[in-house]
Amino acid sequence: MSDTDTPRRGVRSAFRAWRADRPFWGGLLLALGGAEILLTEKASLKVVLHIGMQGLAGYLLPALMLLLGLLILFNPTQRLFYSITGVLLALGTWLTSNLGGFFIGLLLGVVGSCLAFGWLPDQDPRVSRRKRRKAARAAKSPAVLGSLGAVGPEAGDPEPA
Repeated sequence: MSDTDTPRRGVRSAFRAWRADRPFWGGLLLALGGAEILLTEKASLKVVLHIGMQGLAGYLLPALMLLLGLLILFNPTQRLFYSITGVLLALGTWLTSNLGGFFIGLLLGVVGSCLAFGWLPDQDPRVSRRKRRKAARAAKSPAVLGSLGAVGPEAGDPEPA
């Protein structure tokens, strides 16, 4: 057998297939929001707005957000529980972690959780705009347009006698 007999699946197509089976962008945004909030906890004291409740919750909530984002990526069957917990943790960082990582981590976490919550696993893949336009152009072939001219009288015209 030669190499041309068996189709090789590239890394990019394998990643696309893996990404299509899970709420990828929701989990990624939730994990990025948690990581951003964790990084702002290490900001210099001139930038820190609020240390948080005893300091532990300031590190615990964003670490859990990061963990939930990864769990959404690698265990998408439990995405509803993870996304609801993730949005609650993201909103909790408003009080515990520099106003939710200066709003950026808070917004990333909330948007990511909402995307994960709204993802439907059995939904057909989207057809790209290019393929939709190509199908529309194929439907408007010259044979179809030529037959439209011989449709007949308009609805408001009287019938011929």
